[in-house]
Amino acid sequence: MADNNKQQLTIWGRANSVNVQKVLWCLTELDLAYERIDAGMQFGKNNEAAYLVMNPNGRVPTLVDGDYVLWESNSVMRYLCMAYGERSPIYPSPPKARAGVDRWLDWTLSTLQPVDRPVFWALVRTPAEKRDMVAIQNDVDAEAAVWRIVEAQLATRRFIEGDQFTIADIALGAFARRWFGVEGVTKPKLPNLERWFSEFAARPGFVQFIAPPMT
Repeated sequence: MADNNKQQLTIWGRANSVNVQKVLWCLTELDLAYERIDAGMQFGKNNEAAYLVMNPNGRVPTLVDGDYVLWESNSVMRYLCMAYGERSPIYPSPPKARAGVDRWLDWTLSTLQPVDRPVFWALVRTPAEKRDMVAIQNDVDAEAAVWRIVEAQLATRRFIEGDQFTIADIALGAFARRWFGVEGVTKPKLPNLERWFSEFAARPGFVQFIAPPMT
């Protein structure tokens, strides 16, 4: 990666975390050099005292930029854009355009992630013999209702906030990969969502960090 940031950025977090993946995709869009240190789940570290000093939540990712430390993935993406991507269109500067992007970043955390998590954990991280498929289908139906909001938004837009790809598409796109990737359940046809997904599925950051098999 190009070393066009003044000092090395460090990302703490395992590569199969959706929230880490968002940040890695954003770093790729901004063409920023960084080091990633495995942390969380099988790698541990996130509950150790040194890590908790950086991130008292004990979660990933955590960004270290010199003597500056930041946690919360969407805040990390915002910071990277403001600190190193001033000319990048992925986080527009006009107030209304930026607020539109921020809305979807907040919505991803408040509304989408809570309904995605039970489906993903049940179908990807739970052995098949331990799955309650009736309960899982109910959770899928609840998640589908949320994706229909995105489906309606995309009826008249190429990307989530217009013709320009932004970090809102990164935040939503990482979860869309999970939605399209889970199998063995009934999901509604969402053509606008599928078309939007195809718009960014070939972007290098998506291919490298989001597209690999889910674990």
